[in-house]
Amino acid sequence: MVREHSFTTLGEVKHKKGTIPEISIGLLGYGFMGKAHINAYKKIPYIYWPPVVKIDLKKLCGIPEEQVKENQIRYGFKEYTTNWKDLIADDTLKIFDNTGPNNFHAEPVIAAAKAGKDIFCEKPLARNSSEAKEMLEAVQKAGVKHMCGFNYRFAPAIRFAKDLIARGELGQIYHFRSRYLQEWIADPNFPFVWRLSKKISGSGALGDLGAHSIDLARFLVGEPESVMGITKTFVKERPKAEGSEEKMPVDVDDAVEVVIEFKNGAIGTMEASRFCPGKKSENSIEIQGSKGSLSWNMLRLNELQFYSTKDEEKGVGGSRTISVTESFHPYYKEWWPHGHIIGWEHTVIHELKHFLEAVALNKDISPYGATFEDGYKCAVICDAILKSGETGQKIEIEY
Repeated sequence: MVREHSFTTLGEVKHKKGTIPEISIGLLGYGFMGKAHINAYKKIPYIYWPPVVKIDLKKLCGIPEEQVKENQIRYGFKEYTTNWKDLIADDTLKIFDNTGPNNFHAEPVIAAAKAGKDIFCEKPLARNSSEAKEMLEAVQKAGVKHMCGFNYRFAPAIRFAKDLIARGELGQIYHFRSRYLQEWIADPNFPFVWRLSKKISGSGALGDLGAHSIDLARFLVGEPESVMGITKTFVKERPKAEGSEEKMPVDVDDAVEVVIEFKNGAIGTMEASRFCPGKKSENSIEIQGSKGSLSWNMLRLNELQFYSTKDEEKGVGGSRTISVTESFHPYYKEWWPHGHIIGWEHTVIHELKHFLEAVALNKDISPYGATFEDGYKCAVICDAILKSGETGQKIEIEY
């Protein structure tokens, strides 16, 4: 039996809140995170049906020209440019999506805000808190939507953990622990890249990995009151390029260890390192409270380890693994039958859908999405950790 529809194009589809608007996007960057964003933009319209918006991939920006032109064709953008200012000057672009290196965050974002564009910027929001504050003030003054790319908030298990904590299942929070460990620069002969330059990146493992942990700490536990940190650079210079005899100085942290005091009385630790052989990308958290505990590891993205003292009272006891893959779990109803796992890329899909919906329907980004205010506060905490590492002192957090 052939099912007939009254529409023939997406433009004719009606959303329950009215006609689906078309939103044109200008994307800066086509690397790792740029690719993740494009994947999300491609999938959102048919996974979330009827779609909240019709997505127009209008213009891709990057360098060198040959590669950005090739990626324009590869990903289906209508146009390409090698100058980010072309994205700002294009009045047809509603959203400016910034996945470029950290040194290309502040200036383009501030310009985009002044041009009245809604803005998504990858983390860390800026190289330091001063830049981040300027970016926050710019979007607030312009009155545009703004979101910072802390995608782990949108892992179903993390969102479920937040719901459990909000319901009081853990009681008073006592402990937070996080580890984000990678191995990719453990080889001292690994060549110099932009992430090893303070001028470009702002910090090393701290901003690259630790920023995610800081955001999850704030998202799940609350605001930090003070931090004490140790930073370490194990390899202080690297080959300029593979096989090169010329060396480049490394002036960012390779690893960082942090002790955190929270305003609600909890204490915590945070560890981030890119010098852990065998650790491809292990992002994990643990939280303990007066009534229970939970833990999560990105490598087992869909699982949440949970323990409740209520189970002890029932004579059950023991921690249990919750497969966060039921249709009633966060973000899952649009995907597959229960028990069918999703992957890392889905966190970005959930995140950008949240952003697009906020833009199209004038919804708030917070509390589940990270705004530029969250990005700014993360930058303040990162600066405090670096200062503590330099001085050996405990640093109070002041926004």
